[in-house]
This record gives sequence, C-alpha cells and structure tokens, in this order.
Amino acid sequence: MAPARSLRSRGTMNENDENGPSTRLTRAKAALGDGPADAVKKPMQPIKRALSTTNGPTRRRAALGDVSNVNKTEGAEVKDGKKPVMVKGALSSKATTKASAIQKVTRTNSTRAGPLKPRSDNIKKSPKKRTQLIKEESLDEPPLKRHHTITKTLTQEHESVKDEVAITEESELTSKGAKAQDGKPEWDDLDIEDLEDPLMVAEYVVEIFDHLQQLELSTLPNHEYINHQPDLEWKMRGILVDWLIEVHTRFRLLPETLFLAVNIIDRFLSEEQVALDRLQLVGVTAMFIASKYEEVLSPHVANFSHVADETFSDKEILDAERHILQTLNYNMSYPNPMNFLRRISKADNYDIQTRTLGKYLMEISLLDHRFMCYPQSQIGAAAMYLARLILERGPWDATLAHYAGYTEEEIDPVFRLMIDYLHRPVSHEAFFKKYASKKFMKASILTRQWAKKYHHLYIDSSLSEPYTYIKESEQ
Repeated sequence: MAPARSLRSRGTMNENDENGPSTRLTRAKAALGDGPADAVKKPMQPIKRALSTTNGPTRRRAALGDVSNVNKTEGAEVKDGKKPVMVKGALSSKATTKASAIQKVTRTNSTRAGPLKPRSDNIKKSPKKRTQLIKEESLDEPPLKRHHTITKTLTQEHESVKDEVAITEESELTSKGAKAQDGKPEWDDLDIEDLEDPLMVAEYVVEIFDHLQQLELSTLPNHEYINHQPDLEWKMRGILVDWLIEVHTRFRLLPETLFLAVNIIDRFLSEEQVALDRLQLVGVTAMFIASKYEEVLSPHVANFSHVADETFSDKEILDAERHILQTLNYNMSYPNPMNFLRRISKADNYDIQTRTLGKYLMEISLLDHRFMCYPQSQIGAAAMYLARLILERGPWDATLAHYAGYTEEEIDPVFRLMIDYLHRPVSHEAFFKKYASKKFMKASILTRQWAKKYHHLYIDSSLSEPYTYIKESEQ
C-alpha cells in the first residue's frame, strides 16, 4: 500500500506564492517517502516576487513614524541597468501619511512626523537665526555692562568677607591682649569653632563647667569614713569596687554609671554604718541606682540579684534602693570625671590613644581610697597629664592648663599617687584584665611598664607613709 500523501501536496500550487504552502522537502522527508525521490536532487529555487502593473507595487507597510523607507527604490523604475529614477510623490506615500496621522506626537518622534526638508534650506536659514539671537542679546544688555555688574558683586562680597575676618581677628586679639596684660600666658580659644554647632553649646560651655566645679565640692564623700565603720576596712572597699568593675563590664554599661555607683557607695558609707555581710548589697543597689540614672535601658533588678548569686532577693534590693536614696536626699547631681576628661581632650585634638589611657588612670581613683579627697576635675586633669607624659605628646601648655583648670603644680600630688599605684604589684585582677585587652590598647600593661622604668623620677619620700599604711592594712 502506497503511503498517504499529505494534504499540502493536493491541488495545484504556485511555487512563487509567498502565502501558499511550501513544497520544499527535507532529505529526511524524502527518505521516508513523503515526496518524489527526485525532490532532493533538485536545487532550491529562489522565491520570485511577481510585480503586477495593475495593482501597483507590492511593498511592506512602513512602521509607525518610520520614514527611513522613503528613499528606497522599490517603487522606482529601472532603465537599462542605470541608477534608479525616483518617481514623483515617492517621499509622501499613502502608508506614511496614514502612519503620521495615527501616530501620537511625542518628544522623540515629533521631528519625524512631518515631511523631510531639503538640506540646503536648513543651511541657509541657520546663520540668520544665530545673528538674530546675537542681536537680541546685545540689545538686552551689553557684555561690558554685565562684566561690570559681576565684578561689582564680587568686590562687595570680598569686602564683606574681609570685614568679618577683621572683626574676628580683633576680638581674638583683644581677648588675648587682656590675658597678656594680666601676666598669664596666652591660650587659644577653641570654642569659637563650635559656635555654629548647637549640640556643643559653645555659648554656655564655660558657665556649665564652672558650675560643675562648684558642684563637685558638695558631692565629695568623707575620705576618713572608715574610722566609724567597725566592720569594714579599706581593703574590703577595694575588693567590692573591683567586683563592681567586673559586673559593669559584663552588663556593658557606660563609664559614667561606674563612677556614679562608687560615689553613691562612698557617700552612703560616710553617713551610716554598714555590717560586713550587707556591704555587697550596698554595692549592687548603688549600681542599680546609677544604671537607672545614666543608662538609656538599665538592666532589670532580677539581673543584679542573679549577679550576686541570689544572695539578695529583688525585694531586698528595692528596699535598699529606697533607703539609700532617702539617706542621700535624692541628690544624684554628681559631676562625673568623664565630662572633664572630654573637655580637656578638646585641647588635645581628641587623641584617642591619650583618652584611652586617661580612662584607665581615672578608674584607679575608684579603687584606691587615697584619691577620695580630691575633686573629680583634678583627677581628670592628672589622668590626662600622665597619659600625655607616657605617650610623649608634648608639654602641658597654656591651652591645656586653661581647659583643664589646673596647672602642673596643682596636678602634681594626684599625678604622683597614680604613679605609686602603678608601681605596686597588681591587687585588683578584674580591673587589670579589663584594660589588658586590645580594645583598650593594653593600657594596664603599658602604664605599668612605664611606671616600673620611671617611677624613681617622680616618687619621693612623701609617699612612703601612705604606702606603708596601705601595706599594713592589706596584710
């Protein structure tokens, strides 16, 4: 039985018809017998397009707004192999006119919608337009007049800037001249740079720190309160503060919280007697109060109870909180030494290494009771002085002395106490380990190495008596 022919092979077909079915067979179809065997042997014939004179030339419809086909020679007559001659009306055909009528005018195709203009017209008209624009500009304002107005405004602005600079220079000269007449060394006013910054409150910063220096005298504890504490010694206070430094590091609290907590402990112990088994309760409660006062988000009371190994319940800590606040008359206005350190660091150009060592040296005053009689501003100045000395940052000039509020002679006693503490062996492990990390530049190791090398230049016989007193009390 012969294979059935496909429907495409039925009927007569024109091989030049574009829309008709294709009669070409592949070699695979010929091998299967879907067409005559000689179909493979015949070469492929190109598709010819018959041009009918009656219906006009058959051409594709131009795309909307596309006028690139207008110069094509599809509708041109070819004469004897010569160049095609354009037919009249070939630039604006029906297809292009319909497309331009349908097309929406946009910013990109608005120039293409109309008929093309000869190139010669554009060349002829462009210089006229340019000359007209130049004439209009010259009529509005001559260039010389514009030059004079620009130079006039520039000179006015330059003169105003000169006046402002002269005023500031005169104010600085008058302020420095007044200080020079008094016989004091000149210092640079660094607060002028912060006049435009509202967060620095440069207009009130001098009065603020003057008020803090007056206020710190009222928050000083009694530096001899151990005499009316029969169950306590200075060594026990040092152990308590060293443990609070470990708690402070574990909770990741602010430095201001630690300084305020130790101040609350000393002020409370200056007022009332405390038994030895309740000393830890006083320390935990003081840290709880300080975190409420300084932190944005303070730890819960249950966290402090857990840190103390559940020795004290939440109710006991809350009762102790009320009792301590009543004893201190709710006075939490304690001038923190961190504020004074930041103020001095402004004159030090905010050196991060100096400030890190200064923080470590300031925390020495929390552990050693001998610093209790000195105000916090003096402790901050001595910490910055010793940090600059260790790092070799230069002398204590007039600008540093002005912003610290202390000269080298006034800093000297606190400065020597710090060197004496660094020269002694390590007695507070948590404090030493905290500042032995890379985060704090290994400040505890660096300062002790320096003190071991240069302590003999600064420690004299005046410190021998308090040093022996501390050794005897610790034994």
